[in-house]
Amino acid sequence: MADDVAMREICEFVYDRLRNYYAEKGVSAQHFDAVLGVAHHSLPDFDRRLKAIGVFANLPEAPALAAANKRIRNILKKTDDAIPDAVNPSLLSEAAERELHAAVEKAIADTDPLLAERDYVGVLSRLSQLRPQVDAFFDSVMVMADDAAVRGNRLALLKRLADRFAAVAAVEQLSAN
Repeated sequence: MADDVAMREICEFVYDRLRNYYAEKGVSAQHFDAVLGVAHHSLPDFDRRLKAIGVFANLPEAPALAAANKRIRNILKKTDDAIPDAVNPSLLSEAAERELHAAVEKAIADTDPLLAERDYVGVLSRLSQLRPQVDAFFDSVMVMADDAAVRGNRLALLKRLADRFAAVAAVEQLSAN
């Protein structure tokens, strides 16, 4: 127990120093917190993620995707429903959810090797291409459907998307909303 406390204090000390170091280099606290909020393998890995979030934040799709990710995280946090581990394609009834599902599955397949290589810029750049499908989904699909199976399936779809973003950083922290 004492070792856990000591380790936590050491980590807090290191990250406090890193926060100041990156602030002096012009990195925003928002970007720092987005990376600090997810698991990373090492300090060089933390740095790679931080650079990737900086590139992502400058993409035209970033604000909308950060806001959508924040919305997704809030929906997932507020639900009492058990979220299935996988999406059941047979329960996808609306065109926008079928299109989002297909796009998310393709993006996950495309980003698996990028994650293995720790190419976080590549991962976020690829995920940024999902904006049209994410926008269409939220414009035309009621996530919290009356049918529990449909609702759970839609939550599972959103969780897959949010989890892939979270494999790099907590992009929802970039949202001004």
